[in-house]
Amino acid sequence: MGFRPKDWVDRKLRRRAQMDWARVSRSVPAFSLGRLRHMRGEAAILRRDLDRFLQESDRRIAQSRASLDAVPLPGGTDWRWRPRFLATRLTPTGLAMPPSGAKLNEDTAVWHDCAAAALTLRQIQNADAADLAAFGLRIESLGFTGTFLSLAIDMPPSALAGLTRNHIIRVETVLQAEHPVSIYGRLNIGNGPNTEEILRHMGEMTELAQAVVAEFDLAVTEMNEKRLDKIWLDLIVEQPEMNAITIREMILSRHPRANV
Repeated sequence: MGFRPKDWVDRKLRRRAQMDWARVSRSVPAFSLGRLRHMRGEAAILRRDLDRFLQESDRRIAQSRASLDAVPLPGGTDWRWRPRFLATRLTPTGLAMPPSGAKLNEDTAVWHDCAAAALTLRQIQNADAADLAAFGLRIESLGFTGTFLSLAIDMPPSALAGLTRNHIIRVETVLQAEHPVSIYGRLNIGNGPNTEEILRHMGEMTELAQAVVAEFDLAVTEMNEKRLDKIWLDLIVEQPEMNAITIREMILSRHPRANV
């Protein structure tokens, strides 16, 4: 994009206005009551316009999120899915002090071993231009005294349709944490009386949002392709005490293993 003088001037003017209001805020103790009343009227009008801008920009950004079909995935991908807590608004928007096994929505539950259930889960609206999901999920574990925290995400029946040991299940996430913490992904596949499990370390999360990809090769399992009845992902946080973890994105997909 080329240099546009008008855009540059507009940014300078907005920056100048921001600096002026910052100076006015610092000077409030020195203002007379009459001037304060006048300035409050100006501030109220400005806040109304800023609130309107934020509401409209949130709406436009939400509308422009890339659909799953537009997200680049490995060649041959024959199924893709984003958990519903990232795609649609929750009602209510979260859980406070949930017992182990409590449902966030119809396909996601939280499991833990904290006797006091000292944690909260809260859906947030993604606002960063790089975010593709409309919503994120923030998990706060302040005062948590347990040793593990797990989010169990049931995948829809379509994930099992045509699934074979020649498939690779791919999990792409964007995660961040206030303090460094280890996160693991465990894929579980129920087939008859048995459940196959594959565990992957998804890395050390930090306060900077990180894109993480984990792949689960089903060739290492002994699943019975004719008796598949359930598939889910456990997102496991190790030693989660005194932390806040945000899931900004999660896309699950599958593709056939390349023939070598």
